[in-house]
Amino acid sequence: MPILGNYVVRSVLAYTMLVLLVLIALGTLFLFLSQQDDIGTGDYSSTEAMIFVALNLPTYIAQFLPVAALIGSLFALGNLARGSELVVMRASGVTTLRFCGWLAMAGILLAAIMVLLGEFIAPPLERYARQLKTFSKFSEVSFAGKSATWVRDGQAMISIEQQTGTDKYGGIQIFLFDTDRRLVTVATARAARVQGNNQWLLEDYAETRFTDEGTQTSRSATREVRSSISPDFLGLAVVEPGTMGLRGLRDYANYLRANDLTADRYEVAFWSRIARIFAVLLVVMLALPFALGPMRSSGQGARAVIGILIGAGFILLSNTLESSGQLLGLPPLVVGWLPSAILAMLTLVLLARAR
Repeated sequence: MPILGNYVVRSVLAYTMLVLLVLIALGTLFLFLSQQDDIGTGDYSSTEAMIFVALNLPTYIAQFLPVAALIGSLFALGNLARGSELVVMRASGVTTLRFCGWLAMAGILLAAIMVLLGEFIAPPLERYARQLKTFSKFSEVSFAGKSATWVRDGQAMISIEQQTGTDKYGGIQIFLFDTDRRLVTVATARAARVQGNNQWLLEDYAETRFTDEGTQTSRSATREVRSSISPDFLGLAVVEPGTMGLRGLRDYANYLRANDLTADRYEVAFWSRIARIFAVLLVVMLALPFALGPMRSSGQGARAVIGILIGAGFILLSNTLESSGQLLGLPPLVVGWLPSAILAMLTLVLLARAR
C-alpha cells in the first residue's frame, strides 16, 4: 500500500478507536448503573457487578464497532478535507475508486476485529458473566443438564424442557422428595408461566402421590405454586443468540429444524451477524462522499450528528426487523440482510454522485 493509503487507513483507525472508547465508556456506565437494583440480592455485590460489566466489554465493543467506524471515518476524512489534504490527493491523481480501496482496507481490519471479538472472545465471556451474576443472586438454587433444564429447589427436582418466552416454559416435570430422600410426588404440567413474585401458574397439571397405602392421582386445569426459582435463573439454560458464534448459531438452527422446531430466531441472528460484519466495510466508505461533498467544511459536531443519525437508523431498522420480521412473514435471510442492503445502496448512490 502506498504512503498516502497508509496515512488514510491510520487516520480512520485512530479516530474509530477514539470514538469507540467514548461509546464504550458511556455503555459501561449505563450497564453498571443498571446493576444497582440487583446489588445486595444474594451474594451479588458491587465487586461482582464490576466484574460483570468488565466481562461484557467485548460484547459492547462488537456491538458499537459499526457506529464507531462510521463516526470515526467521518471525523478522519472530514479533517483531511478541511485541511485540503483530500483535495491535494485528488489533484495528484488519486481517484474515488482508489480512496474506496484504501477505506476498504481499514474496513477489513475493523471487520476482522469484530469477528475476533464476536465469535471467539465475547460469547464465552458473556455466558460466564451471566453465570456469575445468577449464581451470586441465587446461590441457594442449582441446576444441571443439557437437553432439559434440571433445577433443584429445596426438596423438589424440576425438569423444564423448553422456554418459549422470558417467563413462559413448557414440558414441566416435578419430583418432590421428603427429608429421607424418598420420592413422595411426581407431577407434570404442559406449560408454566411466572406471574410475579416467583408465583408459578402450571397448566394441564397432573400429580401422582405415593403413600403407604398406594398411589393417589389428581388432575387440574391449572395449579398455582410458589418457588424460589426465577426466570433470571432459568435463563442460564436458554441458548441465547447473543452468546453464540456463527458456527454455533448455524448448528443450533440445524438442530432445531431437524427436530421440527422453530429456528427463525437463530437464523435471523446468523444472517444479521454476517450482514453487520459486511456493514463495517460499508460505513467506512460511506464517509467518503460526505467528506468530498456537503460536509467538506463542516465541524466535528455536524459530522458526529450525521454519523449518529445514520448509525441509529441502521440499528433501529435492524432491531425492528429482527423483532417483527416473523410477524410480517419475512424470511430470515431478508430480515438479516435488508438493513445492510439499504446501507449498501445508499453508499453506492452517494459515491456515484461524489465522482
